Amino acid sequence: MTSRNALPPAEARAALLAAVAQRYAAAGYYAKYWARGKLGGDPIFFALLRRGDLHDGVRLLDLGCGQMILGALLLEARALARGGRWPTEWAPPPDAFGLRGIELRATDVRRAGRALGREAVVEQGDLRDAHLPRADAIALIDVIHYLEPEAQDVLLRKVANALAPGGHFLLRVCDGEAGWSARFTRLGDHLATLSRGGWPGRLHARPIADWKRALERLGLSAAAAEPMSEGTPFANVLFVARKPAAGL
Repeated sequence: MTSRNALPPAEARAALLAAVAQRYAAAGYYAKYWARGKLGGDPIFFALLRRGDLHDGVRLLDLGCGQMILGALLLEARALARGGRWPTEWAPPPDAFGLRGIELRATDVRRAGRALGREAVVEQGDLRDAHLPRADAIALIDVIHYLEPEAQDVLLRKVANALAPGGHFLLRVCDGEAGWSARFTRLGDHLATLSRGGWPGRLHARPIADWKRALERLGLSAAAAEPMSEGTPFANVLFVARKPAAGL
């Protein structure tokens, strides 16, 4: 049933931006405005919402989750939908879900805790050796290129093992063969690291075809890489890789 109170997409987007940013107010000025800027400037978050990649009942594991902005957006999306204000043009958000994240930076773990409280579990850990719990959907967004190639392969194997049958893996990476756009992407990653108090290290990108082969070797059916840099000069693409359902 369509609600008479449903918002147009532009108004819903503005309402969600404001609500998510407000969640981070308790974590400080930087946390609030980083959340608003990241959510407003990076197309992936609203793309995942509009497409309906996260179904009702999903157990989401966000690896390298930072402040857990994706989780905060899902919580505010649910509130908007429960209030009958969800845009009819978008796929409905999940109403029941579990949120779990793993993040290296202690500062971001604390910020996530302030913003999401008991609505999510965010643990501090290094993805190189962290245990990955069972999940229906695993997100790895702009993270894996910080790891060395051998560590990347180990992490991908752990993701494939942790993913429940029928689950899917949301992997955003930089296309390492995209020329100047790839260089802009690496520069943006370095600047983001500096802005959060870190020190830039070497980044390890791969050509898109190599990522696709790596996923398929692990038994994950990877759809074609979808451009996911709209409105930015970057060379990011999104893979949605699925694990076969049990018995298939």
